[in-house]
Amino acid sequence: MAKKVVASLQSGGGKEHTKVIKMVKTEKGSYSFKEEIVHNDKVKEWFDKN
Repeated sequence: MAKKVVASLQSGGGKEHTKVIKMVKTEKGSYSFKEEIVHNDKVKEWFDKN
């Protein structure tokens, strides 16, 4: 399923988007990952916000 999503992002306007992943520390002390697909212009803002 993921391969189809990645393949569809590479055609057309999908090249203007990036999948961003950030490691976040939880209240328990362990780490989890936040993933999102954002526009290339908003990547830095996403990391600053999250």
